[in-house]
Amino acid sequence: MTATPGFTGDANPYGGGDPYADYRTADFPFTQYANLADRRLGAGVVAANDEFFAQRENLLVPERAEFDPEHFGHKGKIMDGWETRRRRGAATEDPWPTAEDHDWALVRLGAPGVIRGIVVDTAHFRGNYPQAVSVEAASVPGSPSPEQLLGDDVKWTTLVPRTPVGGHAANGFAVSLEQRFTHLRVNQHPDGGIARLRVYGEVAPDPAWLAALGTFDVVALENGGSVEDASDRFYSPATNTIQPGRSSKMDDGWETRRRRDRGHDWIRYRLVTQSRIGAVEIDTAYLKGNSAGWASLSVRDGEDGEWREILPRTRLQPDTNHRFVLPEAAVGTHARIDIYPDGGISRLRLYGAPTEAGSARLAARHQELGG
Repeated sequence: MTATPGFTGDANPYGGGDPYADYRTADFPFTQYANLADRRLGAGVVAANDEFFAQRENLLVPERAEFDPEHFGHKGKIMDGWETRRRRGAATEDPWPTAEDHDWALVRLGAPGVIRGIVVDTAHFRGNYPQAVSVEAASVPGSPSPEQLLGDDVKWTTLVPRTPVGGHAANGFAVSLEQRFTHLRVNQHPDGGIARLRVYGEVAPDPAWLAALGTFDVVALENGGSVEDASDRFYSPATNTIQPGRSSKMDDGWETRRRRDRGHDWIRYRLVTQSRIGAVEIDTAYLKGNSAGWASLSVRDGEDGEWREILPRTRLQPDTNHRFVLPEAAVGTHARIDIYPDGGISRLRLYGAPTEAGSARLAARHQELGG
């Protein structure tokens, strides 16, 4: 684990104006990966030992934390995050919490995966943030209850050892451990508040589940697909295009800035494994005056393979789900959608199944990660 970089100490009290004006943050290289703690993937905060001032579920809200200086309730200041009460010692002569005292929350990842980095965001917690945090991870099959996760038979692996953090800051931690995890235990020492939790990594699907599905979306994030690169991320991330479900609003898709040249925009994907693709969906839901005008789709087999067009440049309609059955199955490990000249799409679906070689690679990787 490496902190990149580290923030410590109080932030200044809020003095009015933009509450994010003095927010401390940095560019973390691991944020290129998907957020495995995204509620759209099925993530949830399944339990916490204390949430007196602010609810644990706020940790996974996708939007950045908001701050209203005049928002108070019968328990005190209402914060947009997870906040516990102040800990106290056991006796009059020793009123301070012990070094071991801490609060915790159990987080179910939306999809099992290899974690590349974690951000513990203390936005707006200026004098009421934890002194330090630590994060542990476990791999537990099925849908365990909080009681099962807290049982003595669950093995927890430390991803972030107890580390001082700063208030009103994005505290980032790189993780370098090639192991598949399903749950996290987030600890704050001794108490306080955390606004948001982001867990960046690569989805590591269960090959047995995918085999049982037969035909499925081989580029979907929840199945192990990923975005490798995109020409433009001005309005929204390209990863939105492989999120579960249909888009629910315009910024839940991918939209580029307006081009003023003769070029075009694109996204390059890595499929879950080598797959045989038989059908394609390109959805422009909620993109009405800004959807892509045309799109084409190509695949390649292997890192050095040649790109081969499997869907020629085709006119797209705004706010429409377009479906295409390919005349013959296309085999590949990567896909690229090109849109002309600019605009956006909300979702891309590539329906198919792993090849025999692709299934073998999935099984080997699953075993390698301890699955």
